[in-house]
Amino acid sequence: MKQMSGGHMLMETFLKEGVDLIFGYPGGAIMPVYNALYDYRGKIRHILVRHEQGASHAAEGYARITGKPGVCLATSGPGATNLITGITDALMDSVPLVCITGQVASHLVGTDAFQEADIVGMTTPITKWNYQITKAYEIVNVIAKAFSIAKSGRPGPVLIDITKDAQIDTGSFSYKPYQIKKTYLSLITQKNNIKKAADLLNNAKRPYVLIGHGVQISYAEKELLQFVEKGGFPTAATIHGLSSLPANHPLYVGMLGMHGNYGSNILTNKADVIIAIGMRFDDRVTGRIKDYAPQAKIVHVDIDQSEHNKIIKTALAIVGDAKEVLRKLIPLIKKNSHAEWIKEFRKCDAIEYEKAVRPEMAPTTPLIKMAEVIAMLSKKTNGQSIIVADVGQHQMMAARYYKFQKPKSFITSGGLGTMGFALPASIGVKLASPKRNVIAVIGDGSFQMTIQELATITQEKLPVKIILLNNNYLGMVRQWQELFFDRRYSFVDLDNPDFIQVAKGFRIPGLKVEKRKDLAKGVDKMLLAKTPFLLEVHVEKEGNVFPMMPTGASVEEIRLE
Repeated sequence: MKQMSGGHMLMETFLKEGVDLIFGYPGGAIMPVYNALYDYRGKIRHILVRHEQGASHAAEGYARITGKPGVCLATSGPGATNLITGITDALMDSVPLVCITGQVASHLVGTDAFQEADIVGMTTPITKWNYQITKAYEIVNVIAKAFSIAKSGRPGPVLIDITKDAQIDTGSFSYKPYQIKKTYLSLITQKNNIKKAADLLNNAKRPYVLIGHGVQISYAEKELLQFVEKGGFPTAATIHGLSSLPANHPLYVGMLGMHGNYGSNILTNKADVIIAIGMRFDDRVTGRIKDYAPQAKIVHVDIDQSEHNKIIKTALAIVGDAKEVLRKLIPLIKKNSHAEWIKEFRKCDAIEYEKAVRPEMAPTTPLIKMAEVIAMLSKKTNGQSIIVADVGQHQMMAARYYKFQKPKSFITSGGLGTMGFALPASIGVKLASPKRNVIAVIGDGSFQMTIQELATITQEKLPVKIILLNNNYLGMVRQWQELFFDRRYSFVDLDNPDFIQVAKGFRIPGLKVEKRKDLAKGVDKMLLAKTPFLLEVHVEKEGNVFPMMPTGASVEEIRLE
């Protein structure tokens, strides 16, 4: 067995786990690991972010595209605590991360040493597993276990804290893959439930398929397509389910949720059988729970058994991977068509178009609207780009008006709603998918939370395109204050910098568009750029996103204006 330092054992284990890309920021307590990393140049690429939060979001973006755990490194104390937002974000959105933090030497742990923080205690509620390594010999097995846990079952983040002396001390390197036992029930034992689910769907008059992030996590897009086409099922998506089915597919009926489509929401309460695949019935989808689909028999397919009956009572619960379950269901589904039922969705689409879409697409004022920017972007890219959206009005507009044609094309912070997510996440997305056009859609508030990552984009020469929709407001907060707080606009005005000059300081070219007549040329210039590019579009200051389901309302009470 080869003798090496703990830092070198970590690198060798990374290689065994297929790691070739790391996002991180060095510091005192992680320095022995970085010293070892120096010897692995050419084997492991390291992306030097400008803030540890950027490392965790970039790792999320990479993981969302590749399906592999994203890896990030940080030092102890503030370095470690700066990862917490991204770790929480990953837990909420089921994204596999392996986060490695340095820690003060083991004999100093618990003494309030310089840059000491109990990161294991802090991250216990927001990780699938965490562990503190104090001996070099622990590194290989613990890291192997970390990767296995991060990607098994319902994916999520893992944090391993390594004391400085464990990184320096030497030991024998001997790698063995960690085999984790499946914690969910075998589909063989659930054969009866799968048969019952098929019977319910085959006999339904108004069946409805709801898809979430689990479809893309399990790479089940092809199976989903076969399933819905065979049964003729209308299908709606959560925000993380977007792009699982092409937006122009005749069975796709729109996005669920607070700012989702009109028909996909209100007709939930007319369906007689609902099958929810890889989604968790969060509050933004269900609205008022007691009035959510009371007439429907609900089949819930999810790999995480704890999600079943947690929020919505189900008629049948199937524990399993979405791809595996769909493969079992497809042969049992009868060829069918539900044309009259689908017509009801299309009637709702027409109502939504007149009330909510037409005013966005045919504005009566010279002010540019967010929706028309996204619609133009969608048309010019044929729905083929990867959109990385931040959080706010621009996020909802991107979700609503970009017509996704390929899987894994919409990356955003869903469960946690993390402002500042998109810019660093787009770094990981672009590195994971260098041949696809990656466009970050960001608001002026969100942009300033992680704007320093422009330096990372420049240093790594990543041709990420950025559309900044600037309304000089914290737009979503302002919308709520307008609608529910009597227009008492409390601290939502933003006195912004000259973003084009800021980008220029980072050696990123940019263009500001303030008039509608200049918009098309501006989008073209951004798309044709071979380098990173910032397109700042000044949009109407008090635009709102509709439809909107107010907090505490039912899905039938969604507002169109």
